[in-house]
Amino acid sequence: MKIKSERDFWSGLMFVAVGVAFAWGATAYSFGVAARPGPGYFPFGLGVLLAVLGCMVLFKSLTIETEDGEPVGAFAWKPLISIVFAVAMFGLLLPRLGLAVTLPLLIAVSSWAGDEFRWKEVVVNIVVLTVGSWAIFIAGLGLTLPLWPTFLN
Repeated sequence: MKIKSERDFWSGLMFVAVGVAFAWGATAYSFGVAARPGPGYFPFGLGVLLAVLGCMVLFKSLTIETEDGEPVGAFAWKPLISIVFAVAMFGLLLPRLGLAVTLPLLIAVSSWAGDEFRWKEVVVNIVVLTVGSWAIFIAGLGLTLPLWPTFLN
């Protein structure tokens, strides 16, 4: 069978793999019942849904002809490394530096991943997302996230 869209083929394969992995990982938790779902109910359903959508994309890549075969381009290392580093840094530094410091760091480092980096836009994003995260997660939901660095308390 000939692959008619390389881009759809690889993205569909990725969706299937991630969906199956999440559904399989969710089986370690109790499912509960529909009226009282357990912790494994939602991730299992999302994993299965993602795998089904991936199968649909895979099917499309093998059946619907595209003009140039939609080849996969060069691998984008800069965005991948920037975003993975930013998320790992956020997870490691949040308990020590608090949301008010680590979220702006996450946004600034993640912004470098794009080709159109502008400090003015980054600062606006930092202010809006940090204030919004505080309002939603700490003030609204009452989560016990540290807001300020531990050495200031």
